[in-house]
Amino acid sequence: MRKCRKSLKAMCSLPQIDAFTQWMGAQPHAHKILIAGNHDFCFDKNLRDQVWSVWSRNMCEQNGITYLRGESVSIHGLNFFGFPWQPIFKHMAFNAREDELRGRLKRVPENTHVLISHGPALRIFDYIPAERAHVGCHALAQRIEQLPSLKAHICGHIHESHGFATRESDGVKFANASICTERYEPTNTPIIIDL
Repeated sequence: MRKCRKSLKAMCSLPQIDAFTQWMGAQPHAHKILIAGNHDFCFDKNLRDQVWSVWSRNMCEQNGITYLRGESVSIHGLNFFGFPWQPIFKHMAFNAREDELRGRLKRVPENTHVLISHGPALRIFDYIPAERAHVGCHALAQRIEQLPSLKAHICGHIHESHGFATRESDGVKFANASICTERYEPTNTPIIIDL
């Protein structure tokens, strides 16, 4: 399982989405899952004309990519859920207030095996050294504890906190799989998770 980003630029235009989905679709992996993030304005129907998010999703589908926006897919008996929202950060895509995050997280099915979110949960690969702060989502951390079938949580967003760990108490695997460093250089090592 890999979470990657080809472009260093935000996917703000339909030609960028088209180029990215063609690139990702050409990768040799049998199954490809994409969630949007805070730079991916074309996918956020609240920030652009709703038709842009429909076109963006269609480009994913045309290239064999499963796009998850608050929804699930089952692959070989594993249930994946994609969650692009994060606590408010500047004027970015998929920002949400804490109460909205809680409401959206209630929709994560209890039988979810792999939760893929753009942002990290509070205190799990969410530390920004320059700010000396943990900036993860409290509501997400709480929801993770309520998912009895969870095997892995994969996120990105906080580039400085790239890493992987397995929680000893239950074996849940956590990864901040951001490929880019805090300077947006795509040099972080890809993370492969065996489930």
